[in-house]
Amino acid sequence: MDSDNEVVSMKESKRRERQFGPGRHSSHDVEALENPDSDIGLCGWLLVGLSIMLMLVTLPISIWMCIKIVKEYERAIIFRLGRILRGGAKGPGLFFILPCTDSFINVDMRTITFDIPPQEVLTKDSVTVSVDGVVYYRVQNATLAVANITNADAATRLLAQTTLRNVLGTKNLAEILSDREEIAHSMQSTLDDATDDWGIKVERVEIKDVKLPLQLQRAMAAEAEATREARAKVIAAEGEMNASRALKEASLVIAESPSALQLRYLQTLNTIAAEKNSTIIFPLPLEMMQGLMKR
Repeated sequence: MDSDNEVVSMKESKRRERQFGPGRHSSHDVEALENPDSDIGLCGWLLVGLSIMLMLVTLPISIWMCIKIVKEYERAIIFRLGRILRGGAKGPGLFFILPCTDSFINVDMRTITFDIPPQEVLTKDSVTVSVDGVVYYRVQNATLAVANITNADAATRLLAQTTLRNVLGTKNLAEILSDREEIAHSMQSTLDDATDDWGIKVERVEIKDVKLPLQLQRAMAAEAEATREARAKVIAAEGEMNASRALKEASLVIAESPSALQLRYLQTLNTIAAEKNSTIIFPLPLEMMQGLMKR
């Protein structure tokens, strides 16, 4: 019989995992936590009865101790004799407690942000970098945040630091510098799954800054400068090659018509004269000079 019960419970847990996903809580699990066994025993009921009698005797003074107000962005978890009161979180608005047997804890439901301190991380290609980030989260289930963990905020901060180191340890330097959005999304999903048991919903994770060692910055700057210089030399060489081809085509056109060279001379003289120069150089054909020298 025990083995049959274990098999049935295993099948039920697998069915819930398929329905709600791994690490997710079904409505029955949350309801079991928020609505525990209401049997507080004979002594418990006696204490509750005495508390009610004390409240009635001390009216109307005790009414100010029994009525509490919860703000719009808060929820109250009420404990009666150490047990979570049936119904789970209360609020916003007014709620009623017994003065001696009840206590409550207020939980802020607003989005909370915190900075991840700079983490020294050794990347996959053995480069040490310092990375920091920011996390946005909120309490999704106030009952789980109070009952399942001592300090949800401190635990989420520590988990964010370890998750950042673990995720970046599987990436090389180029991926860290170029794929920040993918890394942030991976961290968000990991944190959200890990904090689901605490009633925490991680809304957003951002990588703020990646600090490289000074020597590595100089090496990367030198590499980038050398790459730009090589590219500039290639572009200059291509320009010289295109210019030489154009000059070759121009020389072929001038060779077909001898008068085109004289027109080019006149155009050059016109350009020089337009610049208001005091000296004008007029080129003469060598054949004319040789004829003058013979005479």
